[in-house]
Amino acid sequence: MNDRIVLYLHGGSGNHGCEAIINSTCHMIEDLPKLLVTNSEKEDRFYSLEPLCDILQERKIAEHFFAHVWYYAWRALFHDPESFMRYRFRAVLGKNRAPLYISTGGDMYCYEISKKEAIVANSTFVRAGAKTILWGCSLEPELLKDPAVVEDMRRYALITPRESITTKALHEAGIVDNVRLFPDPAFALEAEEIKLPERFAVGRTIGINVSPMIVRHEKSTGITLANYRRLIDHILQTTDNCVALIPHVMWNYNDDRLTLQELYRGFEAEERVMIFPDMSCRKLKYIISQCRAFIGARTHATIAAYSSRVPTLVVGYSVKARGIARDLFGTEENYVLPVQALESPDELIGAYDWMMEREGEIRERLKSMMPEYCARAGEAGREIRRIWNECHE
Repeated sequence: MNDRIVLYLHGGSGNHGCEAIINSTCHMIEDLPKLLVTNSEKEDRFYSLEPLCDILQERKIAEHFFAHVWYYAWRALFHDPESFMRYRFRAVLGKNRAPLYISTGGDMYCYEISKKEAIVANSTFVRAGAKTILWGCSLEPELLKDPAVVEDMRRYALITPRESITTKALHEAGIVDNVRLFPDPAFALEAEEIKLPERFAVGRTIGINVSPMIVRHEKSTGITLANYRRLIDHILQTTDNCVALIPHVMWNYNDDRLTLQELYRGFEAEERVMIFPDMSCRKLKYIISQCRAFIGARTHATIAAYSSRVPTLVVGYSVKARGIARDLFGTEENYVLPVQALESPDELIGAYDWMMEREGEIRERLKSMMPEYCARAGEAGREIRRIWNECHE
């Protein structure tokens, strides 16, 4: 048996939220043996993960024609949905089975295709005789009306929801004994200092992140970028603040840089507006930590801001955005602007002004609660150790 913890359903570090989760988790359990089975070995070796754990490229069935035909026929003939997973994770199954597998894709259950993937993967590992953990997750409450999801939740030895909306939904579905609420692992991520551009005014720069994902959730075509453009104009015209456009996901099919470049168009000659290139999650967190305030779409970009005590407005659409804000402030109202609700191009300005009028109050709240909150995120590692020890009893 392969006596290591296997981290799986990791899409690659080009999504710096995924990178931040693995980075933080590895530091929590740095003395335990770990193997990251990844969808993109190249990305993980390029950014920050290679020194922290062993890295293995998972097998991609779509890239091997004959294997794909064989397993597709097998699955259809024998009604065996786990066959694809046995191919994909062959290196950590059979004689190489590990005692413990941790699903690190925190929102896998929030999307139909990845939900099926997560359920089948969990079933495959449990059927092989291992224990599994659903790590730092968010679940839309509606999901837990699906008996297949509820059944799957019961298979996990441990579930660590990252916010209270998910925890409440799990409890209401009867999933209680294996549930432990902790902040997202990335709240414990350490920033890495870098040299900032000369025109980046520390403490006087507004960080902005926007993603293709939220644009796809808008109800009125073009309304999201129209709001962001109006906001940048508002900042430039009414303050002496700078604006930093900060990407957080760089996957080809879901690249923040494309959306930010579109937003940047028309501001290229403006000395106070700058756009940052790709870099690791720890370096991005440092940039965000030096901002006066942050307006972000990507969950882990906003987690970098919250944990750095930076007043933050989330332009979101999901349970994770609402749940984290509710846990931090007692409500998501005014702290999360649902992209689906955008109708006027000035709504983001209104939400931003509300936050900046309370800037000191919000900063003090984050300053007072973040040390304990971030420490609590790190304490989740004890739960992994507990399950690991159970595997070896």
